[in-house]
Amino acid sequence: MKSVIDISWWQLAIFSLTLLIPIAMSFRYRLMISKDIIISVFRMGLQLCLVGIYLEYLFALNSLVVNVCWLLLIIGVGASAILSKAHLPKRRLIIPLMAGMMIGLLPMLAILCLLMVQPVPFYNTQYMIPLAGMLMGNTLSGNIVALQNLFTAYHERRSEYEAAISLGASPRYASQPFIQNAIQKANAPILASMASIGLVTLPGMMTGQILGGASPIIAAKYQFMIMIAIFVVLNISLALSIEYMLKAVLTKEGKVLVQFKKNPTF
Repeated sequence: MKSVIDISWWQLAIFSLTLLIPIAMSFRYRLMISKDIIISVFRMGLQLCLVGIYLEYLFALNSLVVNVCWLLLIIGVGASAILSKAHLPKRRLIIPLMAGMMIGLLPMLAILCLLMVQPVPFYNTQYMIPLAGMLMGNTLSGNIVALQNLFTAYHERRSEYEAAISLGASPRYASQPFIQNAIQKANAPILASMASIGLVTLPGMMTGQILGGASPIIAAKYQFMIMIAIFVVLNISLALSIEYMLKAVLTKEGKVLVQFKKNPTF
């Protein structure tokens, strides 16, 4: 296997100057995102450095207990980020969301580690943590889209919802069109990605393995596996998260207990 070609810090620093282009565009078109770009890039660099150092420690430690704690941390931080981006209150919704994400992630991660990849030991950090990170990372955007659309529907289509309730429909039945639309929109990006993968795009996991010296055929098999896993985890977490959250926010009379911090935009 070929060794991975390293990138020096000074090369990264010079390459980062390309960020001046989107910053200049922000000024040119008055997008008002220059500050956000700088803060986001700084946070990304700092977080990646810290997680790189920490993962080297985790790889050396290779502990099941530490890995499980790390997975719980990923789920908790991910749920918090989803609710923040969807502009929904965390106190009432974070536990139902975490439950849905956990039930979606852990069984699939167990299948990947025990039956598919089969590292030794099965909780090998080098495989478990990156796989969990890819599954969770792709689940975040789908959940944000779904929750934004779902709770925006309660706000913008309130008359339709209340009419169904007044005609005797249960809150869950009256919510069905909103749920259906939310899950469809959350699935649209990944379905488009799956349909174009390999021809239009060469995805991250496959590219990373090829750059690391793996055979392109092996990399393709891993990418096929992970895309199916991402799609399944996304749909399980979407369905369960929505069901659990609706139980937390809908009263028997059909009142929605959640108030937006601000109206989401798409």
